[in-house]
Amino acid sequence: MLHRIAALLLPVLAVSCASAARLPRGETLNDRPLIGILTQEVKDPNLRPYGRTYIPSSYVKYIESGGARVVPIRLNQTKEEHEKIFQSINGLIFIGGAVDLETSDFAHTAGIYFRLALKANDEGDYFPIWGTCLGFQLLTVQVAGENLLSKTMADNVSMPLNLTSEAQSSRMFASFPPELFKALSEEPLTGNFHHYGVTEQVFVGNEKLSSFFTILSTNKAENGAVFVSTMEGKKYPFYGVQWHPEVNRFQWHPQYSFPHSKNAVHVSSLLAQFLVNEGRRSSHHFSRPEEESQALIYNYNPVYTAKFSSYEQVYFF
Repeated sequence: MLHRIAALLLPVLAVSCASAARLPRGETLNDRPLIGILTQEVKDPNLRPYGRTYIPSSYVKYIESGGARVVPIRLNQTKEEHEKIFQSINGLIFIGGAVDLETSDFAHTAGIYFRLALKANDEGDYFPIWGTCLGFQLLTVQVAGENLLSKTMADNVSMPLNLTSEAQSSRMFASFPPELFKALSEEPLTGNFHHYGVTEQVFVGNEKLSSFFTILSTNKAENGAVFVSTMEGKKYPFYGVQWHPEVNRFQWHPQYSFPHSKNAVHVSSLLAQFLVNEGRRSSHHFSRPEEESQALIYNYNPVYTAKFSSYEQVYFF
């Protein structure tokens, strides 16, 4: 019996060893990753009475479900304070929303972290950034140095992805089992809630964007325009999705097209784990345990907002 159990375990051990072997020599993983979420200015009049900036709880739960803790990053801080936070967290999310990609405090602060992440990665200090929807768009502005958005309406609709040939060999989808990867291109597993995007034509035609990012998928907007829906950095661990993987498990408003199928949930779960695992490769940390505790999202209470917004809960600051 023991021989049979050992035989069954051998393939698992082999996979585990192979995964460990892919890590750069001398790299150790951080088992207590902290992912920062940049707060965003409140624009919805229904939410304004509660605070100046916010983070929907779906993003927080998304990160926690992947095995990390969340540090909310407030906008009204000095550059020095942001630099200190950067050295204390292991990855960053730019959330979706509706603020100006060039003039808002959200965009300005994101630029600080984007430049810090570029410099860190260039120096061998691994630091991932993920952008969702508006965050995806923000990454393109940071890289291109200009706003390249055009009308690509895909609002309140779930769609399969038109995967590119590069998707199968991508880092983002490397952990997807074949049947789920196939479903991603056949089933409506990605929720879209945007009016603007970067068309494939503009993306490919912009040297800065096309040399920085690999296109992993595209989709077609209501007006027929083909927009880039998924991308990952060629050199840098920067990732963007024009769709919302967090809604598949953590948003439930009946009037919105949130995919909740088994495969949709699996997609969301694997991508959350992927981002957190990217964060595990960062060794950044707070200087003192007390400082870390004070920075965590646990110090704030979310507000129940489902009666007047698409979010179940929102953190306000």
